[in-house]
Amino acid sequence: MAKLSLLVLAAGMGSRYGGLKQLDPMGPSGETLLDYSVFDALRAGFDRVVFIIRRDIETEFREKIGTRYAGRIAVDYVFQELNSLPEGFSVPPGRTKPWGTAHAIWCARAGLSEPFAAINADDFYGRQSYEVIGRFLASEPSQSARFGMAGYRLDKTLSEHGSVARGVCRVDGAGRLLAIKECTGIERRDGCIVQAETDGGRETFDGDESVSMNFWGLTPAVFPLLEKQLVKFLQASSTDPKAECYIPMAIGEMIAGSEATLDVLPTDAIWFGVTYREDKPRVMESLAKLHEEGAYPAPLWQ
Repeated sequence: MAKLSLLVLAAGMGSRYGGLKQLDPMGPSGETLLDYSVFDALRAGFDRVVFIIRRDIETEFREKIGTRYAGRIAVDYVFQELNSLPEGFSVPPGRTKPWGTAHAIWCARAGLSEPFAAINADDFYGRQSYEVIGRFLASEPSQSARFGMAGYRLDKTLSEHGSVARGVCRVDGAGRLLAIKECTGIERRDGCIVQAETDGGRETFDGDESVSMNFWGLTPAVFPLLEKQLVKFLQASSTDPKAECYIPMAIGEMIAGSEATLDVLPTDAIWFGVTYREDKPRVMESLAKLHEEGAYPAPLWQ
């Protein structure tokens, strides 16, 4: 089987949650959501994990997270730094916010020469999704610009404690992505799934729409394409202190420009995350149930 790496985006500040979610115990034996991601990746044939982190959390992250996987899987680190930018660009005065998920993945370019899955550190994706993405990557040449994405049902990705942002996918008959629409403010209201619109109206969703939860199957061919998108973003928005370049937006642009294709790979896996601190009890209950059903050993790392 081809060498496969798991790239974990762990540099987020967790501003809405109120702390570093990556270090928060969720499982019945103190497991973090990241523990389940690494465990499921190992079962699906991945043999290396690369963490994208900030330098200011490096010591704590290595001690509390990285050491958990010693002897189980190869572990490496790369850093998302504000001043790591394409040639010709510099950090504008007053900029403190990270540049977004597209920039985070681009920052890992020197550390990856093999196909890889890219995920968030603070989401639970489910075993099946790693298997689906792993099979897809194993069948692709290392420099292929055919990428993949785990496609989740919208109605299985909502929070009970506030609105969420989701990349809603439009696909063709062959399951190839045509476009991703970044929709903010999606929530359940009066028995419906809706998004409030700026003109006072609202858009209603069926719930079976395929959405991106930032679980990507990529190859090193993505890095020069990402740099091109970062350049366009910086030329247009670098002076906006809050603007970010998101990976769904960047890949959507690649597809629109016929530079890449992306297969939306349906998954029936359970997804849950901790967008808000109030989500934590429900997540802990869901994980405990999975252990009780035998989906995971207790403790996870025996």
